[in-house]
Amino acid sequence: MVTINVAVLLAVVVVRRLRRRTEARSRFDEELTVVIVLALGVLIAPTPAGQGIVNILGQLASGVTQASR
Repeated sequence: MVTINVAVLLAVVVVRRLRRRTEARSRFDEELTVVIVLALGVLIAPTPAGQGIVNILGQLASGVTQASR
């Protein structure tokens, strides 16, 4: 029996959708991509990898804030 991780499946879908040409996308297509990316973010957020990403982005944001002072 094969199991499929939903987060990995959504990541593949996002990559495939973003590789398409911009001119070929309709407004609905772009909105659907945003919804899929948000769902992927919700699935990744509670994982250790998601927490690591949050920590890195937080450090980056604080570095930019301190640099602008």
